[in-house]
Amino acid sequence: MTKLDALVLEPIKLTGTPHQNRNDSNGTQMTAQTPVSPIEKLAHMRDESHQTGSERLLERQRAQGKMTARERIELLLDRGSFVELDAFMRHRETNFGMDKKRNLGDAVITGYGAVNGKLVYVYSQDFTTFGGSVGRVHADKICKVMDMAMRNGAPIIGINDSGGARIQEGVNSLSGYADIFQRNVMASGVVPQISLIMGPCAGGAVYSPALTDFIVMVEETSHMFVTGPDVVKTVTGEDVTFEELGGAATHTEISGVAHVRAQNEFDAIHRVRELLTYLPANNMEEAPCCLPHTSPLIDKTLNGVVPENANKPYDVKEVINRVIDNGSFYEIQPNYAENIVVGFARIDGAAVGIVANQPLVLAGALDVAASRKAARFVRFCDAFNIPLIVFEDVPGFMPGLDQEHGGIIREGAKLLYAFCEATVPKITVIMRKAYGGAYLTMNCKQIRSDLNLAWPSAELAVMGPEGAVKIICRREIAAASDPVAKEKELVADYREKFANPYVAAELGHIDDIIEPAQTRARLIDGLRMLRNKRDTNPTKKHGNMPL
Repeated sequence: MTKLDALVLEPIKLTGTPHQNRNDSNGTQMTAQTPVSPIEKLAHMRDESHQTGSERLLERQRAQGKMTARERIELLLDRGSFVELDAFMRHRETNFGMDKKRNLGDAVITGYGAVNGKLVYVYSQDFTTFGGSVGRVHADKICKVMDMAMRNGAPIIGINDSGGARIQEGVNSLSGYADIFQRNVMASGVVPQISLIMGPCAGGAVYSPALTDFIVMVEETSHMFVTGPDVVKTVTGEDVTFEELGGAATHTEISGVAHVRAQNEFDAIHRVRELLTYLPANNMEEAPCCLPHTSPLIDKTLNGVVPENANKPYDVKEVINRVIDNGSFYEIQPNYAENIVVGFARIDGAAVGIVANQPLVLAGALDVAASRKAARFVRFCDAFNIPLIVFEDVPGFMPGLDQEHGGIIREGAKLLYAFCEATVPKITVIMRKAYGGAYLTMNCKQIRSDLNLAWPSAELAVMGPEGAVKIICRREIAAASDPVAKEKELVADYREKFANPYVAAELGHIDDIIEPAQTRARLIDGLRMLRNKRDTNPTKKHGNMPL
């Protein structure tokens, strides 16, 4: 049985009490007997704060396959570790009859606990109360735990299930959102921020998750969009469903807004718990390390992964999975920009970030989406001291009118900037093609890569031999009695002289040429050698990344 199976099979403990006659006009539950002692009153108030919305709303939540806000926290955190904060806060709005609906907790549960024994801070919005809408007090509760997370150096996990801003509170609700956004930005690069989208997340509410490091969405029940289907229909005339506009598939395959797509809420929570095992608690800690894995150091099957035909594709994930600790690869955005593969793994027990060209898709060329995806991942790893391993097989940047108009110059520069800026240990393994500007962008020696290794099949050149010969030798080919044969001869000669790793090794652009079978052993050795690396960037407020 897997860990996820165990989670799914374990019954959920329902919290709360019957919802009849929940609140009077002051928000105090009507009971047959009023508490007569401070201890009884505390128990009474605590019980009230644990209640969800009406039975009808709770049943609707269940029918959609959704848990309550408190159940989600209980499943996310280690059993019995949750400590709730601000359970007795209420909103202060009196207009629109809100003075008669002053529920304790104000539609969000906040506090701290542990995941795999490590401290985390968490908030979970309750859609069954005020539709999970964000008012001033709701925002204040979230801001408090975010402030605590930054002061104490621990991840913040937000579980989003909200109808948006609380209209009854007007601009005061919007100011609450702004306070959350400000903290998202201040926490960026200080502590990991993870957003779980467990229901609707619309309008201005989407910008808090968008400012966090990772977004996890659930199939069919998660939706994120700035404007809903009705507004889209009114403004553009387009008929779209919630799923088409902002579902999990849309944001993990097309827009790239989300990073992980889960089958259900159990799966989503399991994936977050797993993700946290690769991340340090804050930017002052080193990447997590566990007991070294017993995977073999030498894998002869790697010697046959790269085809002799330089234009034949292969799956780079085969390479990744054979050099990392067995079964440790946690891929990020696997269905978006599939020509580049990024994710976390362990090598010798230590967490690392993986960036790899994927020859199966677009021959591994860098395009707009791939450059953006990789740049963001590289910057996250650098911010949190996670070493970077690059597996390179890149024929260049993707040509085409749509790419140029889409800003391939700017997007490619983002990835270049990210690698140049990164000061964590960086190791590159060139498996086959390493051409032109794309070769430079994929962590070459001159942008502070620490260790550059090449397989014997590597080709380092300004461009591929075929393209280079057509430019350099076009007159010689045209004058030949057999142009086709002459071109093949010149291509072979060019490859022998330039498109191989030995010329680059002679010039010091790569550190060593290795047998593919030795890759895992050399990566382990390199990471150990770089364990105490110290590098800095010039003192400045911040750079001007080509956004």
